Amino acid sequence: MAHAAPAFKIPQSVLVVIHTSAMEVLLIRRVVDAPDGQAFWQSVTGSKEAPAEDFQDTARREVYEETGIDACAPGCVLRDWYLENIYSIYPQWLHRYAPGVRLNTERVFGLQVPPGTPVRLSPREHRDFVWLPWREAADACFAPSNAEAILLLPQWRLP
Repeated sequence: MAHAAPAFKIPQSVLVVIHTSAMEVLLIRRVVDAPDGQAFWQSVTGSKEAPAEDFQDTARREVYEETGIDACAPGCVLRDWYLENIYSIYPQWLHRYAPGVRLNTERVFGLQVPPGTPVRLSPREHRDFVWLPWREAADACFAPSNAEAILLLPQWRLP
């Protein structure tokens, strides 16, 4: 039986830092830029589709939907960093959530992929991608929590 999509977004999401063993980080640019006109570069993010959806399942689904990368493919390692960011939802996006919801909980993951992993963007969400050295990637991110997660990469990457 198919589940109907919730009327409102669930205020629980994932942030997935996709990277190589050389600590090159994949950033994707949203179709819509930030309100101030700044390019909206980010790692993969996305909300749970149902409250009971496991964060790891959300991470795998969002990575595939946004980049075409199969997190379970040979050479790929998805790791839960067991970090959560709680932040205020930007005012322009509050209408997507139930009345009174102001905060989102974001679970952080890393996905190590082989060098040269192809990327296929979802054109309705993203218009460009780039692989950058981790420090440059952190500097390019729009969201502070995304930049902070990328700066933690050295302690999480696999050899």
